[in-house]
Amino acid sequence: MTHGIRTDSTASYMNNGGGLRDTMSRYALLPLRIFLGITFLYAGLDKLTDSSFLKASGSGSIGDTMRAARDSSAVPALIDLALHSPVGFGCAIAVGELAVGIGTLLGLFGRLAALGGALISLSLWLTVSWNSSPYYYGNDLAYLMAWLPLVLAGTPYLSLDAVWHNRRRRRSGGYR
Repeated sequence: MTHGIRTDSTASYMNNGGGLRDTMSRYALLPLRIFLGITFLYAGLDKLTDSSFLKASGSGSIGDTMRAARDSSAVPALIDLALHSPVGFGCAIAVGELAVGIGTLLGLFGRLAALGGALISLSLWLTVSWNSSPYYYGNDLAYLMAWLPLVLAGTPYLSLDAVWHNRRRRRSGGYR
């Protein structure tokens, strides 16, 4: 580009979608997707394999963690609800984290997986880490914000969603 006038090589670079800038933009959310997917997969596995976590009471248990967080949470009623069956709630969180992690890594129902991750992060922020002071010491709010770009963009590249989308386009005559 010279003096605001686009040359043929610049126009070609910008329009063919093959330029480095386009490629980097296309894959910009991939590191975030990998990080969140691995983190949530690990968090779910960690909860399911921790012998003390999936107990109603005792050191490191989900029940004691919830009771300790109840009075400082933004929504104590959520904790009260979960305390009716702390082990069931702990299992649900762990399985939810596994599903979110797998869905995010594979790009399987990417927006739905990201929404699940955002809802888990929101519920943890409103309950367990609400009282963190200053607010940025609590990581659940940061996770919630990290999920939002994936809720908006989905998993359009290097994903099962992209494979299915391309198959549907081919069947409907979208590719020539």
